[in-house]
Amino acid sequence: EQLGVPDPTMRKRVEEIVDLLGLVPLRYRPLTALSAGEQQRVAIGSALTSHPRVLVLDEPTSALDPTAAEGVLAAILRLVHDLGVTVLMAEHRLERVIQYADSVMQLTSDGTAVLGAPATILATSPVAPPVIELGRLAGWDPLPLSIRDARRLARPLRERMQRGMRPVTTPAPLTVSRSATVALRTEGLRVQYGQVCALAGLDLDLRVAEVTAVMGRNGSGKSSLLWALQGSGVRSGGTVRIYDSTSGADAHEQRSGIDPKSLRANEAIRRIALVPQNPADLLYLDSVFAECREADRVVDAAPGTTAALLDRLAPGLAGTRHPRDLSEGQRLALVLAIQLAGKPDVVLLDEPTRGLDYLAKRLLSEVLGEQASAGTASRVVVLADGEFIADGPVLDVLTASPSFAPQIARIFWPLPILTIDAARGAMAVQS
Repeated sequence: EQLGVPDPTMRKRVEEIVDLLGLVPLRYRPLTALSAGEQQRVAIGSALTSHPRVLVLDEPTSALDPTAAEGVLAAILRLVHDLGVTVLMAEHRLERVIQYADSVMQLTSDGTAVLGAPATILATSPVAPPVIELGRLAGWDPLPLSIRDARRLARPLRERMQRGMRPVTTPAPLTVSRSATVALRTEGLRVQYGQVCALAGLDLDLRVAEVTAVMGRNGSGKSSLLWALQGSGVRSGGTVRIYDSTSGADAHEQRSGIDPKSLRANEAIRRIALVPQNPADLLYLDSVFAECREADRVVDAAPGTTAALLDRLAPGLAGTRHPRDLSEGQRLALVLAIQLAGKPDVVLLDEPTRGLDYLAKRLLSEVLGEQASAGTASRVVVLADGEFIADGPVLDVLTASPSFAPQIARIFWPLPILTIDAARGAMAVQS
C-alpha cells in the first residue's frame, strides 16, 4: 500500500511471499502475538514484497531457530538465482550463511575493508565459523564452507576414530545428580494468551549449579516460560517456587519455597534475574557508567562490580557512551553485567547470544560457567507447542537432533563430538 501497488498485484505478491517464507500459519495473527523470530520472518517478507533489486539484510537470522533460518535463507537464495537480486548481508552466525556467499567483505576496527572469495578471506580471519576452524585445525585446503564438504574431508578421520584406535573422549560437562538441590520448581505451569496456549502444564526442576539450555522452534513457548518463571510474565495456572538453600535461609522457605511474584523488585534481582530478548528494555540512564553505578547501588555490590563484569563481556567499552548508541551485542553485554552483578540464585537468559560474535559468545560462556561453577550446559530441554518433548544430557539430546545439532556434531556424526575443542582433543589422541 505504501508503494501504491495496485490491489491485484499486491494480493498476488503477498501470497507469493507468505508461501515462500512459510508464513501461512501466522497470516491472521496480530504482530504483538508473534515471537521475535516470527516477527523477523514477517519483516523480511515485508521487504521482499516490493521486489527490490538490491536487498540489504542486517543479521536476518539472529532471532530464528535453525529450521526457520534455513527456510529464509533458501528463499533469499532463490531470489538471487532466479531473479538476479543482489543481496548484501551482515551476519554473526556465519555457520548459517557462509556456504551461500559468493564473496566476503571483512571489516576491521580501523575501518579497513577486504573483499575476496569466502575461503580466501576466512583462511586468516579472526572471525570464523566452526567448520572453518576445523578445516584450519585439520590442514584442509581448500577450506570447506559447508557441512557436506567437511564431512567428506573428515571421513578418514572419522573412520580412524570409529575403529577404536583409542577411545574418543570429549570434555565432560558438569554432571549434576538428579537428587541435587532444587533451586526452582514448576508444577503444572500454564500460560494462555486468549485462545493460544503457550505452555501446557509444565513440570520443571532447575538445580543449583546446573546450566540448562532451553531449545525449540520460534513460537514454541521459550520466552513465555522464562517470563513466567521470573514472575513478571503471564501465568494462567500452576505454581512456580524458588528455594533458598543457604544456611541463613528461613526454614519454611527452604521446605516450601517462595513464589517469585511475591518478591519485591530489589529482592527479586538478587534471587532470580532475567535478561529479555530485547535487552534495551532494561536500560534507561544516559551513559554506560551511570547504568553500571546504578546496578551496583540496587544490589548493594561493591562499586565497580558491574563495570568489571562488563569489561569481561565487552572489553574496552567506553563508560561515557549512551546505551542507545551501542550495538545490539554491546547492549546485551551491558544488561548481562547488570543482571549478574547481584549474584542471583537463578539466571534466566532469553536468546543470550543474539547479536554476539564468536569471541563474545566464548566470553559469555566463561562468565556464565563461573556463575554456575560449570564450564558448559549440562542439560537440554526442548519445547514444542508449549510442551517438553526432550529433557536430558546435552550430548544425548543434541546428537539426536538434526535441527539443533551444532556444526561439529554433524560433521563427526555418529561420534560424540560437539565442539571444536572436543574435536581438537580427539584429533590429538589420533595423532
